[in-house]
Amino acid sequence: MKDILVDDFQYTAQELLVRNKSILDLITKYQDSNSRVNRAVIKTVTQCGCLSINAHKQDVSDDASFDEMKNSANGHVEGTLCDNCRDAIERDMGRNLFYLASICNTLDLNLYDIILKENDRIRMLGKYNLR
Repeated sequence: MKDILVDDFQYTAQELLVRNKSILDLITKYQDSNSRVNRAVIKTVTQCGCLSINAHKQDVSDDASFDEMKNSANGHVEGTLCDNCRDAIERDMGRNLFYLASICNTLDLNLYDIILKENDRIRMLGKYNLR
């Protein structure tokens, strides 16, 4: 069922993309949509205030186990997204996914297959696939 949803999204993106069909246009639109996601997240802190960022060095000892490292890592985000910020971020992420799907269409790639392959890679490598 999930493959149908991703494939339907990719097909819809293909049907609705009329103007920016050049791979060059798509790449720049994808980058622009990515920067809009970043900006929307930053606005949650700087304009709305529903989130705050308390960033500091991640203190992990050199001899820590994988589970200790995983449990001690912090996302540095405090608070909860308000409805307005959540909507803005979701809208910008949706636009970002639209351009990603459009790039896949132009290159004759299947987004669902890419997701499956990456999921297989990260599951196979497990903790050795640290990012």
